[in-house]
Amino acid sequence: MRAVGVREFGGPEVLRVLELPDPEPAKDEVLIRVHAAAVNPTDTMLRTGATVARFNGRQPPYVPGMDAAGVVERLGSGVDDRLRVGQRVIALVVPYGPRGGAYAERIVVPAASVVPAPEGADFPAAATLLMNAMTARVALNLLALRPGQTLAVTGAAGAFGGYAVQLAKADGLRVIADAAPADEGLVRALGADEVVARGDDVADRIRKLAPNGVDGLADGAVLHHLALPAIADGGQLAVVRGWSGPADRDITVHPVVVANSAADTAALDRLARQAEDGTLTLRVARVLPAAEAAEAHRQLAAGGIRGRLVLDLATGLADGPA
Repeated sequence: MRAVGVREFGGPEVLRVLELPDPEPAKDEVLIRVHAAAVNPTDTMLRTGATVARFNGRQPPYVPGMDAAGVVERLGSGVDDRLRVGQRVIALVVPYGPRGGAYAERIVVPAASVVPAPEGADFPAAATLLMNAMTARVALNLLALRPGQTLAVTGAAGAFGGYAVQLAKADGLRVIADAAPADEGLVRALGADEVVARGDDVADRIRKLAPNGVDGLADGAVLHHLALPAIADGGQLAVVRGWSGPADRDITVHPVVVANSAADTAALDRLARQAEDGTLTLRVARVLPAAEAAEAHRQLAAGGIRGRLVLDLATGLADGPA
């Protein structure tokens, strides 16, 4: 089996096409023939070694990728009839264990992390859903706002931010979101009630719309302490890069770790059905051959991507650098 991964950490150029043993599903696991894998910032962090501690001393090669869409090829023992061979599925993949990540022709994942793909979505679109939407769902759960309360979302034009806006509106929240001028129409279309200009001083602009501060803030722009002034005393902040404060004024900081929810089958399936009914919008920026994973990482690092870059694994992998 071929996969795209790294034997050493570094820039995009360290990504290589690897020949790996064919995986076999054990009890309660599913073997998936991958057709598409989304490219996320977490993948670049794995590639650079920023998350090396999560491997717990396991040696390379390491295969990135947390979002996969494909077809069930085999079921391990103990998997119930919720899944079947030949079924179109999506999976939230945790790439730090010995099974590796989603940039592979075939992956084995716990059955609990696999749900039917949204009806009407092709494989590239379906692959863009679970990691970012589940991160947004976990963030909103941690913030625990009530219908009618106000949420601010930074980085609202990104994948996490866009899903946070849409899920918050589905939860009955008022949403103030940030955007660059070119993205304002997009963010409004996602459902934001009010849009302010993005930037390090976005908290001041949010306060003009919510003079007492917002009840909670989902920080997709990774502003951390710069976001705190937008939040009301006793309010909540959800962050996606592990920052834990300090925060004053009794503001609670919630680091979001999506891997802890990778086996929450009910929540994953709910997200897939929300993509199916139009509550969530699947956004593909570009599809590249999997052998061009290095180029996908370069494009992601360059910024300005709206939607997700997706690797096509349906046609196999060529020899040589990725």
